[in-house]
Amino acid sequence: MKLSIIIPAYNEEKTILKTLEEVVAVTLPVDKEIIIVNDGSTDGTEQIIENSIKKFPESNIKLLSKKNGGKGSALKEGMRKSTGDIIIIQDADLEYDPNDYSKLIKPILEKKAKIVYGSRIKNKDNKYSHISFLIGGIGVTLATDVLYGVFLTDEPTCYKVFHSDLKDILVNAEGNGFEWEPEITAKIIRKGYKIKEIPINYYPRTKKEGKKIKWSDGVKAIETLLKWRFKKIN
Repeated sequence: MKLSIIIPAYNEEKTILKTLEEVVAVTLPVDKEIIIVNDGSTDGTEQIIENSIKKFPESNIKLLSKKNGGKGSALKEGMRKSTGDIIIIQDADLEYDPNDYSKLIKPILEKKAKIVYGSRIKNKDNKYSHISFLIGGIGVTLATDVLYGVFLTDEPTCYKVFHSDLKDILVNAEGNGFEWEPEITAKIIRKGYKIKEIPINYYPRTKKEGKKIKWSDGVKAIETLLKWRFKKIN
């Protein structure tokens, strides 16, 4: 079995090296490939990644570079090129802990689930950089639960883990920005898949530190959930 770790990166020169070091260092019961998608960064992100590939020659790191198109477009590009049996999303900003990988992939390895979401809410020790981010996440999750009749606690989590059986759904999504994630959630629920949630660690950063999500992304997420609740899916 192999885990494909997809890391979208846009202007993350301050954190990308540390993120890669932590991803490389984590020990797993499966092989892993690390696919970094440089989404048109204008800082030193790409050079740092190239140096890291030389630094960790045994770590199966692949760099894909593209014009800036948004997180969803970067994820789709990385997932198209992935070869793993399991796919996980890893942000490049160190808010999420790669040491959580083992427990996140365990239900899939044991064939008890095909989709696992890492829930920040289920870990009561986690904190948020601002109350607005907490409220926004709760709002998107509540909209998901009401519209789709589920009981998720953290829909906007970065740590979304998929069996490769779902790859077609992932790479053929319409969304190219942050709305890719609620679109995927909507489609997999409508197709009858169950999402298992596992508590994870969370170390939030502020906007000053480079956090890119905005309140408008939360509004767009809810609009996306409404759209895919009723739109025909293949």
